[in-house]
Amino acid sequence: MIEVKSSSENRDDIAASIGLAIMQWQDATQAYDEAVGTRLGLNMAERHCIGLLHGGPQSAGAIATATGLTPAAVTALIDRLEARGLLTRARSLEDRRKVVIEATEATGELSARYYGAIAREGEKLIATFSDAELATISRFVNAALDLQRAQLARLKAAGSDTSGR
Repeated sequence: MIEVKSSSENRDDIAASIGLAIMQWQDATQAYDEAVGTRLGLNMAERHCIGLLHGGPQSAGAIATATGLTPAAVTALIDRLEARGLLTRARSLEDRRKVVIEATEATGELSARYYGAIAREGEKLIATFSDAELATISRFVNAALDLQRAQLARLKAAGSDTSGR
């Protein structure tokens, strides 16, 4: 491990290298997700919905909020994915008046087929780092995620400014 102090001449080069690697990682992830979507006949909103359900059942409203789709568009999306056997509607166990959307076993099988190797290899990669290194990586990733979410919120709050400023 290279220890770099804030006064290091290499700091700017290392920071730039990290920034470039993150952009390339984002691009590679997006390209892979799009290739999986093409193979499975799923558009971006459908993939996003399925990804949300990976974390557990969601309400249609939560899916609409996360995807930015209108309630009518979410209903159509859920109908399409339900017809393909990729999700189901079920009554909430906490409130029987509410309906929750859940991924199916078929969705889990597709996820394992296309993302299982990435997860397994990722676990091997993570195992090569010390606890201290993992704590630093975790701190960075979570701070970067917070930054990205804050920038997205600012962009959405700015409205429909098409000038790019």
